[in-house]
Amino acid sequence: MDASRTPLATPAVPAPAPAPTRARRLAAPALTLAVAASALGYVAAVDPYEPGHYPVCPLFRLTGILCPGCGGLRSAHAFAHGDLPAAFGANAMAVIGYFVFAGFMSLWLIRAYRGGPTPRLALKPLYWWGIGTVALIFAVVRNLPFGSALAP
Repeated sequence: MDASRTPLATPAVPAPAPAPTRARRLAAPALTLAVAASALGYVAAVDPYEPGHYPVCPLFRLTGILCPGCGGLRSAHAFAHGDLPAAFGANAMAVIGYFVFAGFMSLWLIRAYRGGPTPRLALKPLYWWGIGTVALIFAVVRNLPFGSALAP
């Protein structure tokens, strides 16, 4: 038989991968939630009002200016103890972040349980600029005399 007329072998098509089990789908969100809960549990157990447990904000130490994150540990401590007014008083923006994180985690866990797609934080650049602008305004206002209610 002529070599040029030899039929070409069809490449082997790999079998499709089996669908991940529910336990496998839940592993990533459960691990993320466990790490976040552990961090919050540590902040709940180790009081940030006692000096020496946590580092001081470098911006505040060098300049005396409160950054958007200043008071975040005190806010997390109060939040973990169920004291929402104190948490908002320490850092209102952080409390909003806790609720956004809880909503995202709920969505991720529900989708993983049902086998749906993983939620993505694919925000348009305009939204990221908006979040940055809000954080900047928050930082500026909390350092002004009329915004002292936002200071920790």
